[in-house]
Amino acid sequence: MFKFKLLLWAFSHLLKRQIRSNPDCARYIAGKSLVFQIRTVSGVGRYFVIRDGAIRSLAGLTGNPQFTLGFRNAAAGFEILSAKDSQAAFLRGLGSKDLTISGDFLEVMWFQGLTAFLQPPKVVSPYDRTAF
Repeated sequence: MFKFKLLLWAFSHLLKRQIRSNPDCARYIAGKSLVFQIRTVSGVGRYFVIRDGAIRSLAGLTGNPQFTLGFRNAAAGFEILSAKDSQAAFLRGLGSKDLTISGDFLEVMWFQGLTAFLQPPKVVSPYDRTAF
């Protein structure tokens, strides 16, 4: 459970760094007002507030999030959230019921766009002819 809590805490700090250092990310959240939470079924989690071009996160749960990512348990949450193939891991988690999503799916899609700013840039090899 500790790894899951640490991952959620680190997630907010990584996003804060991206917002400060990446103008595209800062523009992406500009004007956005959103409250969401990431939690386990047993109630361990963290909620995130995006407002006024900034993100805050607080330990615990909020009463009225716009969407919730709910994991079967902390181990499943950590595995899915830290997977290198994040999109495929989310789909597998939904299929296996290790992950449930409730709330506004348009906001979930917006959130997926936000998490794309955390992906490392793709490096193109000069020998890869398919990249051109």
